[in-house]
Amino acid sequence: MPSIKINHIAIHVADLTLSQTFYEEVLGLKAVEEPFKDGLHAWYDIGGGATVHLIEELALAPPKEISKTNHLCFSVEDMGAFIQNLKARNCPFENWAGDQGEVHVRPDGIRQIFFRDPDRYWIEVNDDF
Repeated sequence: MPSIKINHIAIHVADLTLSQTFYEEVLGLKAVEEPFKDGLHAWYDIGGGATVHLIEELALAPPKEISKTNHLCFSVEDMGAFIQNLKARNCPFENWAGDQGEVHVRPDGIRQIFFRDPDRYWIEVNDDF
């Protein structure tokens, strides 16, 4: 078998501008060159040569209900600073059980929180940096 690696994760968004603000200001992702230049895509570096692609698809609405089991996960070096940024932006977060403002601690000691992006997709952030 040849080697395989992740290249990108595509996320269907309803409002590209709103989602760009969220992914840049809440998550702190850095935009990279967007090759389509059509105003419907934004690309962000997530490390290791992988990117997140936001795609505004006007013909289809994003899913209305999304299970927390289906989530995008990022790791941060400073969970406290990240949580302060969420609070400053009035972005609610919860633990796996759904307790608002609570941090979940996994059995291995990794701390994690969950919150939703503007299209209600679940995002996990943990400190397994």
